[in-house]
Amino acid sequence: MTFEETYLNDNILDALWDMHFEEMTPIQEQCIPKILDGQDLIGVAQTGTGKTAAYLLPILSMLDDGGFPKDAVNCIVMSPTRELAQQIDQAMQGFGYYLDGISSVAVYGGNDGNRFDVETKGLKMGADVIIATPGRLLSHIRMGHVDLSKLSFFVLDEADRMLDMGFSDDILSISKMLPKNHQTIMFSATMPDKIQQLARTLLYHPAEVKIAVSKPAEKIQQSAYVCYEPQKLGIIRNLFKAGELQRVIIFSGKKDKVKDITRELKHMNINCAPMHSDLSQAERDEVMYQFKAGQVDVLVATDIVARGIDIDDILMVINYDVPHDAEDYVHRIGRTARAQRDGIAITLVSEADMRYFAAIERFLEKDIQKNALPEGLGEGPEYKVASPRKNSRGRGGRKRSGKGNGKNSGKGNGKGNGKGNGKGQRKEQKKS
Repeated sequence: MTFEETYLNDNILDALWDMHFEEMTPIQEQCIPKILDGQDLIGVAQTGTGKTAAYLLPILSMLDDGGFPKDAVNCIVMSPTRELAQQIDQAMQGFGYYLDGISSVAVYGGNDGNRFDVETKGLKMGADVIIATPGRLLSHIRMGHVDLSKLSFFVLDEADRMLDMGFSDDILSISKMLPKNHQTIMFSATMPDKIQQLARTLLYHPAEVKIAVSKPAEKIQQSAYVCYEPQKLGIIRNLFKAGELQRVIIFSGKKDKVKDITRELKHMNINCAPMHSDLSQAERDEVMYQFKAGQVDVLVATDIVARGIDIDDILMVINYDVPHDAEDYVHRIGRTARAQRDGIAITLVSEADMRYFAAIERFLEKDIQKNALPEGLGEGPEYKVASPRKNSRGRGGRKRSGKGNGKNSGKGNGKGNGKGNGKGQRKEQKKS
């Protein structure tokens, strides 16, 4: 189904034409009409399926059509992290290119006072759309910078991640300030009990959209080293001694390990940089800029980078430890083998990691190749996989929503070939 077949208005369709968005992804095809019809909605879908466009496009179309209060906050999009908030804001700029009367402001923590002042000014002017992390938005609310009494749309993006990060109370506090007749839209990668409970609290007779599970790209060459925890740094040293590796991301679930790995790589004169929550926002932005620009060869990161980072030329992903959730594994290794490239994903599996890795193999329905440990590291542990308990998949084995092909991922990187030309071409083709 194409975007032209929906009731999205012409200004939105012109922007999509410029961005070369034609066919909708499954999540967009199922969500956009329901949101345009005014229904509350809960969508179960991974990052990368195009969910940002699935909610932003219909909301922006309705706001542009009119009938909403002027100089008022009409929509809030909640995000668990600054990085996702920034990406939603970038998508907003692309989709809203022809929407002269629609304003937006991104509100997220970890910045200096100048940034806070810019946010305050935008909020007091009555931005139509606020894209925010929960804690930062509450700070502005408590300081009297935001009036939510006329809000029409309340969006929770990656709701499961927000609850995992402890934002449940913040979300509920914000929801209590909203008018009764607003439309609520929630997206989550899974539907555990806590998300179902939140949905029952916030949504009114919601439509439900679930996208089928998909596996990592076949072009990703997956393998693992079964090892003891102290052997992991030795494996990392060996991998980087074996060749001049570039465009690599090393993931760890803990920031202390990220610091240890970075320190070890720098001792080896590897051009690397860390990415974790102890860095200021300005430092994180600079690291990401340097990595995208090729000024840094290896990024060592916590899962803060695993979701939604749009870099096409990653050659290798190394999981220093095993994610406790199969979907997080898919997110991590999905940073490689993009844009028709091949990619390599290597996972270091300690004794404590084995049950999580076994759950990932069950999820993928395949045995991942186990590599021999490098010479000089000694023997590793035997890979023992306990049978899963009956009627219990375990956290690592929960089914998750599928990853689309990223064709319409909601991340426009430009505004097409010109406002006049793109608009005229689309309308001319539409008439013919």
